[in-house]
Amino acid sequence: MFSKEESKKIRQEFWTSFGKDYPRKWLLYNTKIKDVTLKFTFTTKKAQVSIDIEPNDEVIKGYYFDKFVSLKTILTTEYLQEVIYDQYYELENGKIISRLYTELEGVSIHNKNTWQETMDFLYEQMDKLELFFLEYKDYIDD
Repeated sequence: MFSKEESKKIRQEFWTSFGKDYPRKWLLYNTKIKDVTLKFTFTTKKAQVSIDIEPNDEVIKGYYFDKFVSLKTILTTEYLQEVIYDQYYELENGKIISRLYTELEGVSIHNKNTWQETMDFLYEQMDKLELFFLEYKDYIDD
């Protein structure tokens, strides 16, 4: 077990290493669509790359989620085959959002032996997710 402070330090070390090994300006929060973001997640159990839809308005959240559902065949055949669509994804803080994601299980941010595999996964998957998003952004935001 790691203390909260030790865990924080390990997380910082991972993300600093990732940024150095894969220097790139990612889209992430700069999607130009309010409440739609691309995210990296790496915990003690898994790594994820996702598109998060998190407006407070359920109608808007449903609208964007439906747009992504309509693009599912394109996303899974041309970009990422293993995408999970979860309209009611619960975050660790209990907030419910809509999330499209791909994940790598069996890795831990606390285990440096899994870092390289995770970095490769995060880079490759986010690269594809970003390409998809940029290609269909106008349709999603229409």
